[in-house]
Amino acid sequence: MPGTLPVPDPQRIFDFLSDGLSQLCRGDPDVDNLIAPRREQVLSLLTRYIVGIELANPTLGLVGTNDRRELVIRHVLDSLAPLSILIKHGRRRCIADIGSGAGLPGIPLAVAMPDTEFTLIERMARRANFLRSTQAALGLANVTVEEAEMEKAKPGRFDLVTFRAFKPLEPKTFKKLFRLCADGGAIAAYKGRREKIEAEIAVLEKSALGNGLIWQVFPCPVPFLNEQRHILSIQRPVNGV
Repeated sequence: MPGTLPVPDPQRIFDFLSDGLSQLCRGDPDVDNLIAPRREQVLSLLTRYIVGIELANPTLGLVGTNDRRELVIRHVLDSLAPLSILIKHGRRRCIADIGSGAGLPGIPLAVAMPDTEFTLIERMARRANFLRSTQAALGLANVTVEEAEMEKAKPGRFDLVTFRAFKPLEPKTFKKLFRLCADGGAIAAYKGRREKIEAEIAVLEKSALGNGLIWQVFPCPVPFLNEQRHILSIQRPVNGV
């Protein structure tokens, strides 16, 4: 169980987030065009979201840190880091966040992308309840919460399936994720070092599931974080695999 987080300080959170968001927008007109018209609203909603995590974390164990800076960088800004990739490589109108937990990456992405529908799939009741209360408190009309195990969720519904919290993408997990994708849908996995991604891809390519899939790995730098971050995109061919 994580230790108690600091007493929430909305203004400090707002200012730090503002700096991070500026880095994401800098030099990327697509991200800037997405964020700039709603910048104050985005920052306000994300600040309220972080305060909610800080207040609930000692009881619910939503994130494994008691450091506010780490919470903002490694969780919220990390969730937002692929915005440029999501914009440049096709807008997905229906996205699932699997094993959503505290709502990462789904809630930050939903705040930044109000025209995209997000479904947060979470099997633990207490965390699903947190997600529902957060969705209501932030007024996120583009967010739906499903309390379900990934294996039992209705298949074939999503243009994009994303996640942050899973261990290596093994064939069994890969198959469960792909059953949720619509034809032509894709998986977007938040990952770290490139060499680990290539090792996972090698294992998947040796399995029967690897036939005909399209793999792409995109660098995904996170503001204030001097570590490798990537998005592994795996496209499902039309009519399945």
